[in-house]
Amino acid sequence: MIRAYKFLLRPTARQTVALGDMLRDHRSLYNGALQERRDAYRHASKTTVGYGGQSAQLKEIRAFDPERQGRWSFSSQQATLRRLDKAFAAFFRRVKAGRTPGYPRFKGVGHFDTVTFPKDGDGCRWDSTPHNRQTRVRLQGVGHIRVHQHRPVQGRVKTISVKREGSRWYVVLSCDEVPAEALPDTGVIVGVDMGVVHFLTTSDGRHVANPRFLRAMADELAEAQRHLATFPKQARQRTKRHRATARKVSKLHAKIRRQRNDFHHKTSRALIADHDVIAHERLNTAGMTRSPAPKADPERPGGFLPNGAAAKAGLNRGILDAGWAQFLGILANKAESAGRLVVPVDARDTSRVCPACRHIAKENRVTQAKFQCTACGFAANADHVGATNVLKRAGLVLCDVA
Repeated sequence: MIRAYKFLLRPTARQTVALGDMLRDHRSLYNGALQERRDAYRHASKTTVGYGGQSAQLKEIRAFDPERQGRWSFSSQQATLRRLDKAFAAFFRRVKAGRTPGYPRFKGVGHFDTVTFPKDGDGCRWDSTPHNRQTRVRLQGVGHIRVHQHRPVQGRVKTISVKREGSRWYVVLSCDEVPAEALPDTGVIVGVDMGVVHFLTTSDGRHVANPRFLRAMADELAEAQRHLATFPKQARQRTKRHRATARKVSKLHAKIRRQRNDFHHKTSRALIADHDVIAHERLNTAGMTRSPAPKADPERPGGFLPNGAAAKAGLNRGILDAGWAQFLGILANKAESAGRLVVPVDARDTSRVCPACRHIAKENRVTQAKFQCTACGFAANADHVGATNVLKRAGLVLCDVA
């Protein structure tokens, strides 16, 4: 299996400055390569420049600017150019598919936070033998940085990435050949219904409360964002007070993100430990949280009809705060490591199908919490009904596979 390990770095003050310089210079390389592609297309008869040509120029760039480009790993700079090449590949793919293209943008300060080393030992080195009980990672141009390794690394380290999140620095190890650690069989299969009022409900009737981390810190976050918005545009990124306020907003978002991630890991681990098979709805959260299209008013040129965007925004915020997509991804990874099976099923009408008589009707869902069949009168909690239907559909899927 392929797995990623993320550890907190504990750099010295000098190493922190060097890490910031590394991000700055790789960002400069990215922006310069992007500018070259734009100029080549606009002014050279729409000539395209690819990764191969730009990578071949790296030797000359490093020789021309040894202080800012020559001090860093050659392979990490190639990875930065590949990152730009992937951005253009995704752009042309969206153009071909008729979607909103999203042309690659220049990276400003604070919007380029990761440097990747494609191979352990080439410009970087993960030291698996700790010195004085301290694990270290060596980066070219930075030195040996202490690592807070809170769990053992298994498998073979393939790539190493250094990432900045606010004022913290992390190292991310991508490893392959990670062995599975199968858990003992329980003989239990469960269906899971995702929600906003309850984070999830299982087919055996258990509810997991939705912690709503964003709502819990909404007042503090709104106050910090209002304070940040009071600074005039000319003062942004220039004054000490503005930078301090921006750091506060960033720290609050990072705290919410860490709380949500910790909750997802613990909840998924509990499901994996107690069940052999976990069935869940196949959810398209990107589509579910898309804003409704505007409705033009035929009687008023330039006017629009109500489209429910305000009400939809509250639901979208609740779905994104719950983080369904991240949770289901973590659940799938943990299931693979533990030898469990995760079965995604079609989500259509799971909350409208009566589990007793199989009657389907929108009116069966009386309220958010109440389900009552209009045909047979069966009544139950709506989330529990959804989880039960998910479990039944998973049984059909497993029978077809068998």
